[in-house]
Amino acid sequence: MPLPLNGVTVLDLTHVLAGPFCSMTFADMGARVIKVERPGGGDDTRAFPPFKDGKSAYFAAINHGKKSIALDLKLDADRAIFDRLLAKSDILLENYRPGVMERLGYGWDSLHARFPRLIYGAVSGFGHTGPDAKRPAYDMVVQARGGVMSITGEKDRDPVRVGASIGDIVAGMFLAQGVLTALYDREHTGKGHKIDVAMLDSQLAILEHAVALTTVTGKPPAPSGARHPSITPFETFHASDGLFVIAAGNDVLFEKLCVALQLPFAEDARFATNPARCENARLLKRLIEAVTLENTRAYWIAKLTAAGIPTGPIQDVAQVLKDPQILARNMVVDVLDRNGRAAYKAAGNPIKMSDVPDATTRAPAPDLDGNRGEILRWIDEG
Repeated sequence: MPLPLNGVTVLDLTHVLAGPFCSMTFADMGARVIKVERPGGGDDTRAFPPFKDGKSAYFAAINHGKKSIALDLKLDADRAIFDRLLAKSDILLENYRPGVMERLGYGWDSLHARFPRLIYGAVSGFGHTGPDAKRPAYDMVVQARGGVMSITGEKDRDPVRVGASIGDIVAGMFLAQGVLTALYDREHTGKGHKIDVAMLDSQLAILEHAVALTTVTGKPPAPSGARHPSITPFETFHASDGLFVIAAGNDVLFEKLCVALQLPFAEDARFATNPARCENARLLKRLIEAVTLENTRAYWIAKLTAAGIPTGPIQDVAQVLKDPQILARNMVVDVLDRNGRAAYKAAGNPIKMSDVPDATTRAPAPDLDGNRGEILRWIDEG
């Protein structure tokens, strides 16, 4: 059965993470993704550790299933190949700083005039407009400037970066949403759109509670560790052998928690409502831990789960990769090498669609310029 994006061709000029994460999503859904890389070195992540058999596992995890051709867009011969690829592509992705594509002669205005159906997806640190549009950025820069670091970490400690590269990844997700929206719109209008996604914008877009708190109270939230600033109890708790999490997100769940822990607080005015619980969060944590410290994490997770209370362990990545629920959802897949052997592990596709195959393996990540012959034959097909 064909995958949903079968027949869609993506010409991918992106490198490192935000853009490649977007095009990985398209490849997983069946699109032909042609990765255009600079001759000699290719995508920077080809040099990122860890390595296996001399190749980057990081690169393989993000670029599996794509095709690679190396082109220097300042050379006439390579530009001629690129122009032929543009004529057969549905989507162009790039993550250069604003102005680079224009200097190469491939800016939106020029391409839209030549290829009106082409969808142009651009992701950059600060977007294509505004006073800082041409400034460089990386994930940590936008996490810092976008407010995410200001609410991440422990109270009265230095701000910390979120462990995952959410500056890049969230921008890549928004880029995918925008491009797919444009692809749908093209079915009605016959015309492509330019999609302009900024990593900085994307950080603000995920600060739902922080924006609400700041605009209503006039005071920006500070780091609160694992505790949610607007829901209580919603954080880590100590058991006799370590930490686990409880997320009692409403009054009904809090009442169930009180029953399970045999705590007489469901009608206590200090804890009867979520606003009251937030006001008395530290006291409530101590009272809950006076009970949870009496037994193990496994004991409490089993007991609270049986009572219908959201709870769970704090797992490291090695544990996550063996989690039965994760495995049952096909969220750990093998990336094959050129000989069809499992070479790397990667995250599966979290988008599960009815009647769409969810493969347990992924095609190899491409060698630099490794698909030149195949790609040139394809553009010669007419």
